[in-house]
Amino acid sequence: MLKMTPLNQAHRDMNAKMVDFGGWDMPLHYGSQLDEHHKVRRDAGMFDVSHMLVVDIEGSDVRHFLKRLVANNVDKLTLPGKALYTCMLTPQGGIIDDLIIYFLTESWFRLVVNAGTSDKDIAWITQQRDNLAPQLQVKPRRDLAMIAVQGPNARAKVWQVIPGAQAVTENLKQFQSAIVENYFIARTGYTGEDGFEIILPAQDAVDFWKKLYAVGVAPAGLGARDTLRLEAGMNLYGQDMNETTHPLESGLTWTVDLKSERDFIGKQALLDAPNDRQLVGLLLLDKGVLRSHQPVITQHDIAGSAGGEITSGGFSPTLNQSIALARIPSQTAIGETVQVVVRDKQLAARVVKYPFVRNGQALV
Repeated sequence: MLKMTPLNQAHRDMNAKMVDFGGWDMPLHYGSQLDEHHKVRRDAGMFDVSHMLVVDIEGSDVRHFLKRLVANNVDKLTLPGKALYTCMLTPQGGIIDDLIIYFLTESWFRLVVNAGTSDKDIAWITQQRDNLAPQLQVKPRRDLAMIAVQGPNARAKVWQVIPGAQAVTENLKQFQSAIVENYFIARTGYTGEDGFEIILPAQDAVDFWKKLYAVGVAPAGLGARDTLRLEAGMNLYGQDMNETTHPLESGLTWTVDLKSERDFIGKQALLDAPNDRQLVGLLLLDKGVLRSHQPVITQHDIAGSAGGEITSGGFSPTLNQSIALARIPSQTAIGETVQVVVRDKQLAARVVKYPFVRNGQALV
């Protein structure tokens, strides 16, 4: 039996094509993945992300616990509502999950974790809590829904639907949040566009979804979400990173604090990790489509063997050509040409610095 979000029937009423996504019954598209992609880049689209899990950690000294639990430093969070992107690591430095942490009060931090890793995340967090801070309460919040509204006009359209929200959220910077009545509104997203991710009571989700639709916010499914995040150069857990890879070879060095004296789970493994692989962008020069797991041959490989691999790839609707994220040898420089093995043929691709697209603008 597939799990269903509170919006499942609403998706079906909008004629969504539903698919099994990690055990969840989720919309792939509502007719045209391409149209949904462009709608987000040019206007506003909305995504049901209620399959992701909100986890509240409450009690005395939550901050000290999180300083040990995650790779980034929660001491950066000094303003209530501020958010931090980080990874939770194994002792060997592998990525258990990537997540966002919100600081609300010194006794209340909110985490948002990935759907596919939520069970193991809760088990890991609870195990560490029992060892390090048994006074804390770990609260998975399946009573909440989450809707992402993304695009250049997204914030303005949310303000039409939530009375009083504009006054509270208009001056929020990226990675800040505020609470407006029953709405937890964060200026975050997974598309490379401006907008909000909104957490609200599950019983209110359908009404909110319909009100957004009434002011012109287009529903968008998993297909558009993936092409948007790929253009934005944002990692997908299970493809661009997992427990066999560490943040330094996954383009996530910026999410790790190795400078402070603070110790965290996996820190020593990262300090000892070889600097031999990097995550880069690829822009296909020949005709074809780049896909995950395709081998990448660079001039630094031995005797034409593939020393790299595409982690995420696909067609970019904004750029009108194929792009990818790939893990390749660290010696490879931006601007070099590599060969991608596609159906036994070698296709030329240029190594580029991602993101490929942000705020509707091509960057490569």
